[in-house]
Amino acid sequence: MEVIKTKIEGLLIVRPKVMEDNRGYFFESFREDLFREFGIDCSFVQDNESRSEKHVLRGLHFQRPPFSQAKLVRVVAGTVLDVAVDIRKSSPTYGQWEAIHLSGDNKLMAFIPEGFAHGFVTLEENTIFQYKCSNYYRKESEGAIIWNDPDLGIDWGTDHPVVSSKDQAAPPFRRLESPFF
Repeated sequence: MEVIKTKIEGLLIVRPKVMEDNRGYFFESFREDLFREFGIDCSFVQDNESRSEKHVLRGLHFQRPPFSQAKLVRVVAGTVLDVAVDIRKSSPTYGQWEAIHLSGDNKLMAFIPEGFAHGFVTLEENTIFQYKCSNYYRKESEGAIIWNDPDLGIDWGTDHPVVSSKDQAAPPFRRLESPFF
C-alpha cells in the first residue's frame, strides 16, 4: 500500500497493492495498522454505499463538530471525480479544493480528514461508491456548500449534472461559517 500526499495537508490518496491473475484480483482496502503508520489515526464506525447513474453529483457535504467525520472513499464499479474542499479556517489552503479520479479499475482511495466538504460526480452508469466514516451521521449536524459555487470554481467535468434539490439549495462558500479551525 502506498500513500500519496496532495497539495492540501491531510488529504491523501491511497494506492493499494493489487494482486491480479487469471482468476481476478485481491487487495486490502483497509488495514488499520498500515493506515496508522501513514498517519491516518482514526477509527471508522460507519460504512456507506451509493449507486448512481452517469452525471449524478452528490455534495458538497460535511458534518459539524462534535459529529464531524473523516472519510475513506473508494469506487467499487464505475468512475467518479471526487472533490474535497478545505474548510479549516486556519489552514493555508482554506477554500482550496482537490479533485481525484477514483474508479473500480484504478482502485485508488481518498482519505478526507475532518474539516473538509466532500462531493463527487459519477462519470459512468451504475457507479458504486463506498465510504468509511469516523463518526455516525447526524442530520442535525449536516452542512453543505453549493456544488457550482463560482468562488470555488470547481470543474466537475460535466455541464448538466443531476443534482438533488437539497444540494441545489446549499449556500455559497462565502456564507460558510466554518466550525473547523
